[in-house]
Amino acid sequence: MSTTRRAFAQRSAALAALAAGAGHLPAFGQSLDLAKIICGFPPGGTSDAISRRIADKLRGNYANNVVVENKPGAGGQIGVSTLVASPPDGSAMLLTPSSMLSIYPFVYKTLPYKPLEDVQPVSLACYFNHAFGVGPAVPASVRTIKDFLNWSKDNPGKGNYGSPGAGSMPHLIVALLNKLTGSDLKHVPYRGSAPGIQDLLGGQISSMSSPIGDYLPYLKSGRLRLLAISGQNRSPFVPDVPTYRQQGYPITVREWYGVFLPGKASPDVVRRAAAYLQPALAQKDLIESMAAVGMEVESSSPQKLGDLLRSDADEWRRLIKQIGFTAES
Repeated sequence: MSTTRRAFAQRSAALAALAAGAGHLPAFGQSLDLAKIICGFPPGGTSDAISRRIADKLRGNYANNVVVENKPGAGGQIGVSTLVASPPDGSAMLLTPSSMLSIYPFVYKTLPYKPLEDVQPVSLACYFNHAFGVGPAVPASVRTIKDFLNWSKDNPGKGNYGSPGAGSMPHLIVALLNKLTGSDLKHVPYRGSAPGIQDLLGGQISSMSSPIGDYLPYLKSGRLRLLAISGQNRSPFVPDVPTYRQQGYPITVREWYGVFLPGKASPDVVRRAAAYLQPALAQKDLIESMAAVGMEVESSSPQKLGDLLRSDADEWRRLIKQIGFTAES
């Protein structure tokens, strides 16, 4: 294990011990006046919705006021960079999908941050599946991934797909599909899911790879339909939609959101954040509201989140090598 990874592991383990007593909130002294949750994606998407739900639960206890600060761009990198440049006093937290920390180090030659040094794990927030959806640009007869690949082959120039950003997990899922099937679906990166979904609805793109929650508001109306789910099993939110694996494509991934502080945050600051986040994430109304955007809520200790990040990074290092993908490809 490298020095950096060893330091990260030791730091996470120490913080886990501090957070172990978070079930009963200790006295932390004066509350923060203002705290912000940094979201690396624009308003209207899944990341923004989760950030606002958590901010609501922390407002009035963790800090007198908790706001969401949207910092979209570069597939979530700007959000991470904003956290890194923030004071390490607990007044700034980042809610981010795992891609920015577990995948980007292997697809970008340079990053404006070091995932194992510049961020401090606090708590897991939730798990979710990605889905492959199509809109009005695709005929209603297209019901499976195989159908879509055949339609794309028969209609040159129309086989494209959007994602929340280049190098994100939704992007790489379809890049892997291209590799496995010899297809050439063209990638259209967006600054977050919300603008991509709007273009999908408008027929500007034919398909989208994105978190499942982004599609849920449009499925009952039939404006969008899902062809595949990325997880090991079908999603409880759309049980009629088969997984990629059930359709014969060996693709099985599930992403998570985690909450992080700046890397220089002290153990006391991390302990305080974890102590307020864990009970906030256990509240029934938050769990139900998160289900409305396709999320399965689960909190964790800082150590568990750190372990999960390292495990995922090791897996994506292997997968990206298999895909042969770089940010320039």
